[in-house]
Amino acid sequence: MNKLLIATNNKGKVKELQELLENENIELITPAQINLTLDVLENGSTYAENAAKKALAFAQASGLISIADDSGLEVDALDGAPGLYSARYSSKPNATDADRRSFLLENLRDKPQPWTARFRATIAIATPSGSIQYTEGICEGLIISEERGTGGFGYDPIFLFPEFGMTMAELDSNEKNRLSHRGQAVLKAKSILLTDLTQN
Repeated sequence: MNKLLIATNNKGKVKELQELLENENIELITPAQINLTLDVLENGSTYAENAAKKALAFAQASGLISIADDSGLEVDALDGAPGLYSARYSSKPNATDADRRSFLLENLRDKPQPWTARFRATIAIATPSGSIQYTEGICEGLIISEERGTGGFGYDPIFLFPEFGMTMAELDSNEKNRLSHRGQAVLKAKSILLTDLTQN
């Protein structure tokens, strides 16, 4: 079975990628399984740059083809913020996901509703030799002021799909993987992965 390294230490992302790729005849490896600890500085100016930096660093350190994503929440009323800084969007150090959601809602409090927003994800697939390929996924929705649901992570409890009347955190994992930005990006990446893994 072909091996693929998940180039992240984020447990929520690891779980989603494992679910999205579980039936593809790919042996998914986590950094912890191979005792690999990397802290990649995400200072790119786009999601693609950050995803590529992570995927390439992990691929070269491990000798395995690696998959990484960079994603963010873009809120129109905040001119696209938090965007690239979604994982670090807070007024306090060592913020939790709950802190970041609270900070977002605090900044939206005086903005007119509806608070239209989208999740955007870019997947990068890197080989140890330095080749990188990309895919992207986007899902549209609304930010709501009260948290709903216990699934997912990050901003999921306040991101509503109006057509379903459910937040990302209220969806079961199969529905989330079908609708989410990361799910869409990984779906597009599958053909690239299968080609790369069989050629290496």
